[in-house]
Amino acid sequence: MTTIQKQAQSPIAHLTPEDIEQLGKELDAIRAEVIEARGASDAAYIRKLIKTQRSLELGSRIVLLASIFPPAWLVGTAGLSVAKILENMEIGHNVLHGQWDWMRDPKIHSTTWEWDMATPAADWKHSHNELHHTYTNVLGKDNDLGYGIMRVDEEQTWHPMYLGQPLWSFINALFFEYGIAAYDLELGATIKKKKLKDPEFQRRLKGVLSKIRKQATKDYLVHPALSIPTGSFLPTLAANFTANIVRNLWSNSIIMCGHFPEGVETFEKRSIEGETKGEWYLRQMLGAANISGSKAMHLMSGNLSHQIEHHLFPDLPSNRYAEVAPKVRALFDKYGLNYHTAPFPKQLYSAWHKVVRLSLPNGWLAETKVTNAPALQDDDRRAEGAPRDRRPRPARGR
Repeated sequence: MTTIQKQAQSPIAHLTPEDIEQLGKELDAIRAEVIEARGASDAAYIRKLIKTQRSLELGSRIVLLASIFPPAWLVGTAGLSVAKILENMEIGHNVLHGQWDWMRDPKIHSTTWEWDMATPAADWKHSHNELHHTYTNVLGKDNDLGYGIMRVDEEQTWHPMYLGQPLWSFINALFFEYGIAAYDLELGATIKKKKLKDPEFQRRLKGVLSKIRKQATKDYLVHPALSIPTGSFLPTLAANFTANIVRNLWSNSIIMCGHFPEGVETFEKRSIEGETKGEWYLRQMLGAANISGSKAMHLMSGNLSHQIEHHLFPDLPSNRYAEVAPKVRALFDKYGLNYHTAPFPKQLYSAWHKVVRLSLPNGWLAETKVTNAPALQDDDRRAEGAPRDRRPRPARGR
């Protein structure tokens, strides 16, 4: 049964098993409707986006050949940053989810795509698609909850080492692609188990190092070398480094907004014991948060601004999430659930507030209130009920 971590009042206590299964059937119907409707316009969308992204990257790198001149450096770096974000977020992430496999295009397929990231696609698909999306927000099962380096719930025992959580979380954000590579490699667990010489680990490590070497050669050797004739080697090197940092900070921020704001639920390990399809849907609904904003915001986030819809339907084309979002939200209202959405600044503030709050022993920082966790407020209406006290209490709920 779906069991939310200990709190004063369960937000799903009013739902019966029949309600949950009916909810699942209604969500199945929404998914089936999109599956039936996807076609030429969706294929045209992803092909046009890939062409635009590659043109933007090429154009930016051409401009950076003259990056010794500050205007060229600024324009080229900005363009390259946007191109890298688009490649990672709206293209790479979603292609690797298999959202475009139905096209049967070998060039845009989850089994052939390799993205502009330090972590190999195959490793990421295992840790993200197979583990995170299966065990979403289940403490002890979903390693994406804090990536093994953060305390993300009051029920996790506090240790003095967590005092450094805000600092290493920020460092992880700066070099996010390498943090993800280490995480996908399960480097921390392997070191802890003293299995660094394990043949399977060594094979995967070799693949990661090869990918990092390839990326570093491209960004920090080949492209800067092409700028040598114009005297722009160092400015181009700095531009590539800056674009990677911008991409890392942005992707980390979007992911933080999708799973870490105050009010996003975590679940007990026994939640997945005998879990039905309806209960899995319910866990996705309560374990994610959206970002409200413009079409540009949705595009640049890889449509992970629709994180709730993405977790409900991870294999649907990302350009369809805006279309299904009102239908999903209507089901939240119908079943008395809180559709967690807010503008980007509020969600990001709330997520970092949680990082800082949980770096301290329980109760040392102001608890979750509307005043210190503005993301708990819907962007167009305030959720009903009083602010929730998130201190540990005896377990209740389903």
